[in-house]
Amino acid sequence: MKEPVIMIVDDEPDVRDAIALLLKSVNYMVAVFESAQDYWSKFDPEQPGCLILDVRMPGMSGIELQGQLNQLDYHPPIIMISGHGELTMAVNAVRSGAIDFLPKPVSDQLLLERVSQALQKDRGMRSAHEELKKIQNQYEKLTSREREVLLGISQGKLNKTIAYDLNVSTRTIEIHRAHVMEKMQANSLSSLMRFVSVLEKNNIIDKAVVTS
Repeated sequence: MKEPVIMIVDDEPDVRDAIALLLKSVNYMVAVFESAQDYWSKFDPEQPGCLILDVRMPGMSGIELQGQLNQLDYHPPIIMISGHGELTMAVNAVRSGAIDFLPKPVSDQLLLERVSQALQKDRGMRSAHEELKKIQNQYEKLTSREREVLLGISQGKLNKTIAYDLNVSTRTIEIHRAHVMEKMQANSLSSLMRFVSVLEKNNIIDKAVVTS
């Protein structure tokens, strides 16, 4: 796995250098970008870390970059910074998912605390995102009939009830159920239900396939 990188996007060289020096002094890996366009053109979704993003910059603003990143499946957590302490802008940035909105000059201690929080969030969200992709890939291997059986299982139905719903034999459902467990890589009913919960939470599984 790649080492996390703190990415600093600010059009002011003095600000970039000061923040980079602070972060390097506590052994963080750092990358600096002089504009939002510069960062966006080099954006790597596989790179763990967090983003320290200036709000006001020539060309694409920090808020506009945040909006573009929010359209992706996943992006690093964002810490917004600005020399313009506008409350509305700060509220909108945080509502849009930023960890915090810090005024310049940024407090060293506060910035380090927010970076630590952002990296922790990145690890958790990246792990959850990877798990979702794995479960989704497993789910996509199921046939349409196996998906119907899976949904019946998730609704707590017995094999004979699922068989009645689908107008097949109980033995056929038993075979499909075994295939579901194998393809979903579930070693127990509880683990299968956890996978289903993840799929439902992300609106991947169709709850209407099997009717009561």
